[in-house]
Amino acid sequence: MSATETALRSAAEEQRPVVATVPGRVRGVHDDDVYVFRGIPYAAPPVGALRFRGPRPPEPWDGIRDATSFGRIAPQPIQVFPGAQPRQMSEDCLTVNVYTPELGAADLPVMVWIHGGAYYVGSSADPLYDGSRLARRGVVVVTFNYRIGPLGYLDLSSFSTADDVFESNVGQRDQLAALAWVRENIREFGGSPDRVTLFGESSGAGAVTTMLATPSAEGLLHGAIAQSSPVGSVYSPETARIAAERFLGRLDITQDAVHRLRLLPAGSLIEACSRLIVDTSALEPGTIPVAPVVDGDLVPEYPLTAMARGRALHVPLVIGSNRNEAMLFRLLRSPIVPNSSKAVQLMVERLGTPEALALPSEYRGYPRLHPALSLATDAAFRMPTVWAASAHSKYAPTWAYEFDFAPPLMKAARLGAMHGAELPHVFGAPVPRVLSLGARASGRRLTDRMQSRWVSFAEVGDPNPLRMSPVWPRYDTQSRLTYVFDTKDRVVSDPQGDLRRAWGDGIIAFR
Repeated sequence: MSATETALRSAAEEQRPVVATVPGRVRGVHDDDVYVFRGIPYAAPPVGALRFRGPRPPEPWDGIRDATSFGRIAPQPIQVFPGAQPRQMSEDCLTVNVYTPELGAADLPVMVWIHGGAYYVGSSADPLYDGSRLARRGVVVVTFNYRIGPLGYLDLSSFSTADDVFESNVGQRDQLAALAWVRENIREFGGSPDRVTLFGESSGAGAVTTMLATPSAEGLLHGAIAQSSPVGSVYSPETARIAAERFLGRLDITQDAVHRLRLLPAGSLIEACSRLIVDTSALEPGTIPVAPVVDGDLVPEYPLTAMARGRALHVPLVIGSNRNEAMLFRLLRSPIVPNSSKAVQLMVERLGTPEALALPSEYRGYPRLHPALSLATDAAFRMPTVWAASAHSKYAPTWAYEFDFAPPLMKAARLGAMHGAELPHVFGAPVPRVLSLGARASGRRLTDRMQSRWVSFAEVGDPNPLRMSPVWPRYDTQSRLTYVFDTKDRVVSDPQGDLRRAWGDGIIAFR
């Protein structure tokens, strides 16, 4: 072979890299200094008898498996967003994607992302979660699909028999399997299995905080970032059983015929669950029928309880929420978070405790819409975040933040820093020009700061890169120093402390 032919062959191999995983070899692509591998199975297809069961190891394969395209996404309601690319759905969806700047023994920190979507929508194929830009900063980024909705977060375990087992927290078990895949395979992709940061947003962040209360996750993660975690939305077996019974009623299936759920098309299950979510949100605002469950097995106690008693994983934690979380749900008319004055008032009444019933008086102008939405934001995200940070900080390094950046158009529309507003800055995704008018330069600078802090946390367990100011201090229950991401970042002691004190230190949540 001539020198020219050798060079051409080497260049071709560089563009089509092959990596050996435990089940078999995979071929990805080399794109603009980042190696990308998509759609790698981390578990066997959870179909047939494995529906509603925990994941099983993937079957090995011969030859080289193509890993240049995303795998199919988990079954879910069809979401129509401007510019969104439709994706094929399948129960055979348990795949990972890897973005890395180097292959082989590079020993880079690893960041494993759990997508959000209220535990019933979303996927790792969303362009917003492209890990390439983070990877260029010197980390290996892993994203993955997991089972959601009725196939992942409806707890049917109370209907199990000796011959027909339904396991609890199936979506969480998928996430554990993905983390196990990272531990076994990530060295070949340039990552260190001893420096794994688990991060997520919304229900993905709820999965992260639930993972901190999962003893079997010990050793699989070494740091955690929870962006807008509904950490209090983890339910009791009794609550989960009621949701499961309602689900069966939607399908006209009796409790002694639950086995029929394994035979129905996934679409029928998804449709029934969608209707159940709407009904539940209307009758019981603030709750959702698909969510992690305290099952006494995988999740032995509520995450907030585990944190408070020092029984959660003692790993460094970054945790925070956005200033105007509930505005997204108002904008989308989504029932997941109460977003009308009537729904918020019903949520308060259902909470029922004297402390909860007194809360509306602390929100000036209540029951007008915007004070009501502030209460909803605090109930769903901000106060659970404060309780989690307060508890975890007693046992492990903890940093708290509030995201308060909003371009002029978002402020003018009174949308502010909505739920999910930080995501383009974490991943460096392009923001539509019309939404960033008047803040493009400041938005790019914020992206650089957030990515630098997230990557620093993944590298050394501290979100303070060298020479970056202001210094982000650890959170504690005395000073409650909180980092505020905005046009100009700042550190605030006990933001909205009057409301925090009104809520108190006791946990107010649906269970």
